[in-house]
Amino acid sequence: MAMLIPSIDLMGGKIVQLVQGERKALEFEDFEEWIPRFSSFPLIQLIDLDAALGNGNNRDLVQTFSRRLPCQVGGGIRSVRIAEQVLSLGAKRVIFGSALIRDGHPDTTFAEEAARAVGPEKLVFAIDSKQGRVAIRGWRELTAITPLEMIAALERWCSAFLYTNIDTEGLMQGIPLDTVLQLRSATMKQLIVAGGVASSEQIDQLDGLRIDAVVGMAIYTGQLKLSGSAP
Repeated sequence: MAMLIPSIDLMGGKIVQLVQGERKALEFEDFEEWIPRFSSFPLIQLIDLDAALGNGNNRDLVQTFSRRLPCQVGGGIRSVRIAEQVLSLGAKRVIFGSALIRDGHPDTTFAEEAARAVGPEKLVFAIDSKQGRVAIRGWRELTAITPLEMIAALERWCSAFLYTNIDTEGLMQGIPLDTVLQLRSATMKQLIVAGGVASSEQIDQLDGLRIDAVVGMAIYTGQLKLSGSAP
């Protein structure tokens, strides 16, 4: 059974939702409203957007959420040392993104070092894609690497890949299934997708493909009702 994974994006000490990683569409300060609503889910995705963009961090909030919810945490985790710190705060897994690319290529040396330090079972490798190419540094820098190249190079050192389709992120119009089908056929690891997933119908489609879905905007706007798992 595929998982619906609610997302919590942190910026400036608040829960926010951005459209395509740029425009802030929603923000919430009442964490006690959301923690109980997310408590029945087996996994939550927690992203520190300030850390991802190099604008400080929300480390205290990361600790608060990670101790009360089962979280995989990302955003600004660019070294093994930071990954170990975040895991010590209570995170179940950490998400590496920009750190996986060096000089325009997947950094297999870093991936292997991270897996040796904390174990591949605690590592999720992010593939943030814009116009078919991997974007890094808070989605601000576009590389020439394709998502399939990332999977082929790095698969042995992680437990899951997190694919975000930036072109549809926050728009609640669905994620292109032909793209995620290619990724599903390229790896045996857990595949999690994000970027516009907004309906129980699409979650059912992804479920049939053994793909888990991160959902943010559709939850916070009430378009998708929470039930604790994929509908």
